Amino acid sequence: MGKQETSVNDQSSAPVIAAHGAAELPAVVVDSYNVEVKNGDKFVGDSASTRAFRTILEQWRKAARKDGDDPLGDEPSEDISKKKLDKMIAGDDVEAAGVVLATVEEFAQALAGVIGRFLKLKDWKGTERIALGGGLRGSRVGELAISRAALLLKSDGIDIELSPIAHDPDEAGLIGAAHLAPSWLFAGHDAILAVDIGGTNIRAGIVRIDHKKGKSADLFDAEVTRSELWRHRGEKPSREEAVGRLVEMLEELIARTGKDKLKLAPFIGIGVPGIVTAEGSIERGAQNLPGNWESSRFHLPRMLREAIPEIAGHETAIVMHNDAVVQGLSEVPRMQDVERWAVLTMGTGLGNARFSNRRRDL
Repeated sequence: MGKQETSVNDQSSAPVIAAHGAAELPAVVVDSYNVEVKNGDKFVGDSASTRAFRTILEQWRKAARKDGDDPLGDEPSEDISKKKLDKMIAGDDVEAAGVVLATVEEFAQALAGVIGRFLKLKDWKGTERIALGGGLRGSRVGELAISRAALLLKSDGIDIELSPIAHDPDEAGLIGAAHLAPSWLFAGHDAILAVDIGGTNIRAGIVRIDHKKGKSADLFDAEVTRSELWRHRGEKPSREEAVGRLVEMLEELIARTGKDKLKLAPFIGIGVPGIVTAEGSIERGAQNLPGNWESSRFHLPRMLREAIPEIAGHETAIVMHNDAVVQGLSEVPRMQDVERWAVLTMGTGLGNARFSNRRRDL
């Protein structure tokens, strides 16, 4: 049993615009992220990933097939959509519903166990609330698993609040990027560019800040007004081709801001998997991205700045951070009644980050 962890408590105060992977951001301190808790040679978080959910689903389908036909049909477990699973829970086929609910229960038990392990970590001490995000959260089965895990933790005497991330997980990964920017940046602008890079998709979008509601400081009303999605996994592009396509997506979004009459800030916030260094490279954890993104010679922020040196006549500023951190940052406005909180993102793996609020006047 062991633990490897990226702790960022020892970093000094943030610069005017935060460094890549910074500990101190405008609203929070990132106490830790990308924690890798091991049980023997296995990562504990892997038992609470979407891959684990599909594995459990397949096991229950095999049990059902012993007495007859598979109630879920012939479609492979990894291909059944979350929407279809949600319909099965509410449908008339009680056997199919039973298989899905059994999967939810077993997954919830695994999730509760993982959360218990995280709460024992030094950098997670005092965590009051955990937001659950990632692809599985964007479904009824995911929400049921979260609710059930919360009850299991309470029954074990663990006082922790679990809440699904408020925004759609795809949008949360973009909205959180607004919290990488200093608050003064929004004084004369309506929106920023945001990027969420994953092993399957690259998503870029325009995140708008609503000044009219008087809440631009806390970004409570931040929303994605336009977005571009590229599913790169099937195309298997090179690293350079992936960056080139991302540049095209950003240039298209910049052009659209003029049509939407938005004042775009000269800022791009980026979420990527893995450990992000202050210099803007990815130390490890990017193995699912196209090409070698962990090379010391590869620097995504620099490449984007060279391709897009200015936005609206001002020099482009870019901040890159871990994708779970960025998705978690979308919850900042809803975490002002606690001091220490965390995020877990249920995706291909289990992304994680722990935060402490820096200020109480949002």
